[in-house]
Amino acid sequence: MALVAAFGVAVAATPAGVSGAVLLLPFQVSVLGTPSPAVTPTNLLYNVVATPGALYRYWRQGQASRRLALVLIAGTTPGVVAGSVIRVEFLPGPRVFALIVGAVLVPLGAWLALTRPPPPAVPSGPSGSQDGTQLGFHLGVRTAAWLVALAAAVGCAGGIYGIGGGSILAPVLIGTGRPPALVAPAALASTFVTSVAGVLTFAVLSAHHAGPVAPDWPTGIALGLGGLAGGYTGARLQARLPERLLRRLIALVVLAIGVRYLVIGLA
Repeated sequence: MALVAAFGVAVAATPAGVSGAVLLLPFQVSVLGTPSPAVTPTNLLYNVVATPGALYRYWRQGQASRRLALVLIAGTTPGVVAGSVIRVEFLPGPRVFALIVGAVLVPLGAWLALTRPPPPAVPSGPSGSQDGTQLGFHLGVRTAAWLVALAAAVGCAGGIYGIGGGSILAPVLIGTGRPPALVAPAALASTFVTSVAGVLTFAVLSAHHAGPVAPDWPTGIALGLGGLAGGYTGARLQARLPERLLRRLIALVVLAIGVRYLVIGLA
C-alpha cells in the first residue's frame, strides 16, 4: 500500500517540482501510524530515495539548471538543519506539529490555486540547461541573494515539516512566472540535498534524545521506492500534461489536508 500511494503521489507532484513528501506526511501519520517526531525524518528519507529518479529523467531531457539549483541548495541546506533541531527541541508534540503542518499546507495550496502557469511554449533543450537563461530566468546578484534568503527560510520550515524545502520553493518560483521546465529539476535537486542533510541531523539528534526521533527506515525506504518510480514517470510526463489542471488538482488536495490538520491542531 505504501509503494502504491507513494508512486501515485510522485507521478502527480513531480511535474510541478514537488517531491510528493508534502502529501505523504499525512498518509504516514493517519494510515501508517508513524509517530511524532520520527515522521519528519522518515519523510526526508523518502525524498532521499525518491527524487533521484525524477532528477535522472530531467537530466536526460536536458532540463538541468545547475546555477539555480546551487543557489537554492545554498539557502535550504543550513535552513533544514536549523528546522530539524527546532522540530526535536521545541515542537515534539503532535498538536503543535499539526498546527505547523496546516500553516505550511494552506498557504502552499492557496498559492498553487491562485497563480497562473507561465506560457506553455518554453524551450527546454540542452542549450538552455546550463544556466536557465534560455528558459527566461536570469540569476543576477540581487536575484541570487534574494533566493538564498528565501531558500533559508523555506528550508527551516521544510526541516520542521519534513519536505526539505524544495516543495515550497517550487510553487513560489512557478507562481512568480518562472517556467516549470527550469524550476522543477532545480527544486527537486534542492529537496534531495537538503533531505540528506536533514536525515543526518535527525540521526545525530536521536543519539541524544529518548523517544522516536530517528527515521523509520523501513517505512521511509518503502515509500521512497514507490516515489522513485513515480518521480521518473512524472518527470517524463511533464511535457504532456496540462500544467494548469495539474496545479489545480494538487492545490485542492493540499488545501484539504492543510485545513484538516489546522482543525486537529486547534481542537
